[in-house]
Amino acid sequence: MKRIKLTVAYDGTNYCGWQIQKNGITVEEVLNKTLSRFFNEDITVIGASRTDSGVHALSNVAVFDAEVTMPPDKIAYAINNLLPDDIRIQKSEEVPLDFHPRYCDTRKTYEYKIYNAQFPDPLMRLYSHFVYFHLDEEKMQQAAYYLVGEHDFKSFCTPKDDVENTVRTIYFIKVVREGNLVRVLINGNGFLYNMVRIIVGSLLKVGMGMIPPEEIKNILEAKDRTKAGHKAPACGLTLVDIEYL
Repeated sequence: MKRIKLTVAYDGTNYCGWQIQKNGITVEEVLNKTLSRFFNEDITVIGASRTDSGVHALSNVAVFDAEVTMPPDKIAYAINNLLPDDIRIQKSEEVPLDFHPRYCDTRKTYEYKIYNAQFPDPLMRLYSHFVYFHLDEEKMQQAAYYLVGEHDFKSFCTPKDDVENTVRTIYFIKVVREGNLVRVLINGNGFLYNMVRIIVGSLLKVGMGMIPPEEIKNILEAKDRTKAGHKAPACGLTLVDIEYL
């Protein structure tokens, strides 16, 4: 028996997130079925990040156990021939049997793309959030500084019954404009349910001049979800990287 680690990229547009759901097809479900078919045994992957419906990934991580005889690095080539075009294995490798993708120290990087122009770009519609109000990215960056460090992010998450500890560490937030595209990069040791999208929704309020940058500090200290901005749409969010420490 071997444990195989997969680095997985996917376009989340047509999926109800990573984790298996009753109401629609998910990335995890597709991987399970494809791997089970290839190895001719029941296989269930364990994912590092349970991305939401419509969220994309460049390098999510999953592991599975199987009686593997082929070289682990060749599994990616074989499985990619069976997967739909919107899911691709970027790397396959053997890891110790006790390696668990969610119970290791990591740094995760998410990117949120905002298309900020007078009119939408149809080629960007699946991978960015369109905003026609002019955004002040410098003020958004000023506001983002208040969120860097270890904080209780209760104001910036959707409550879940199984999560008691809402303290997380954000190492950096970068707000960068490239023409009409505003990119928000967030790197941290872990993220709560909808945390990145709520942070972006709050920064958008700053960028549109609805609240001053320093109000983000007050929202953070309030530990009250109703004080933060709306959850930004899923289409603009991509899990860019998971670094294992």
